[in-house]
Amino acid sequence: MTKLTASVVGGGAGGLLSMKALAASDRFELAAAADLRPEICERLRAQFPGIQTFTDHHAMFAQCPTDIVCVSTFPPSHEEVAMDALRLPLKGILVEKPLGHTVASGRAILEAIKSRGLPMVVPHGMLAKITPLEIIGRVRRGEIGELKLVEIQNTKWDIINAGIHWLNFFVQLTGNEPLAYVMGQADTSTRTYRDGMQVETAAITYAQTKSGIRVVMMTGDDVQVNREGKETLFRIVGTHGVIEFWGWENGYWLLNEAHPAGSLIVPEELPVTGHRRHLETMADHIERGTADYSLADSSLAALEIVEGAYLSANRGCIVTFPVDAFEPPAGERDWVPGIPYAGTGGGRNGRLL
Repeated sequence: MTKLTASVVGGGAGGLLSMKALAASDRFELAAAADLRPEICERLRAQFPGIQTFTDHHAMFAQCPTDIVCVSTFPPSHEEVAMDALRLPLKGILVEKPLGHTVASGRAILEAIKSRGLPMVVPHGMLAKITPLEIIGRVRRGEIGELKLVEIQNTKWDIINAGIHWLNFFVQLTGNEPLAYVMGQADTSTRTYRDGMQVETAAITYAQTKSGIRVVMMTGDDVQVNREGKETLFRIVGTHGVIEFWGWENGYWLLNEAHPAGSLIVPEELPVTGHRRHLETMADHIERGTADYSLADSSLAALEIVEGAYLSANRGCIVTFPVDAFEPPAGERDWVPGIPYAGTGGGRNGRLL
């Protein structure tokens, strides 16, 4: 089997995950990497002997075109880099999450890739581990009845950087069911930034699918996770059972008809996980001449929840889907809940609804 040549744009955390995965797999030959910082390029040459490095992705694409490109840069640059990569005779492409810094940008990237029928992966690590995959299977088979609610608690993280993973998992649980709306509330008093993005001190994200399945996500610098010793908690509630698990940790707790007292289940981890599993799945699609965009679609839906939650928090309104077509209410926020109604300024009598 001929190896697929691969290059990576971006030498940060995501790019390194792709490079390590490519180097470890017998399906790929890691040929080149690009990063704006010369010192990062030097470090990559030492870590991956034989790799070519460039401080400009245009130069890399011109001098070292490859079968696969991994776009692992700062999200606001994803669209530019991905569109440049799509000018190459690619066989597949990886775009890190979030797909873009906005829904509109992420949608543009995804539509351009789909128009070429190009195999693609968005490397959500949770969907390359046995515990989340096993839980998705149980929920879709109806083992906890009809899915009603997903509660997520996560400390030391935020809606955009970790929430994109958590919300993508929620979308996967629902089978990519269309979303109806999202509401968000965010405190910004500590002026926290993380991974180059301004983020919340504490936030609540509430979203609902068209059939009424809810997700409630609590994120921030100091969230009290109500399971001792855990920094992340998922509680999945159905009409006939509950599943709880703890983010990246292997194992979950299941309460249903078959486990009436609740059981801790710790499945054997997959032999290949993370970016490597995603990339090798893409290699399978390349060999078969097929493409599966369900993960990319769910990632875009998760990005819509993220952007909608921040927009809702900033503008004080429910945000409906599609988020990039939503028009926020005009004017200042002059209706303050919880104070006496002055009898002026319009409004409607809730008693008459």
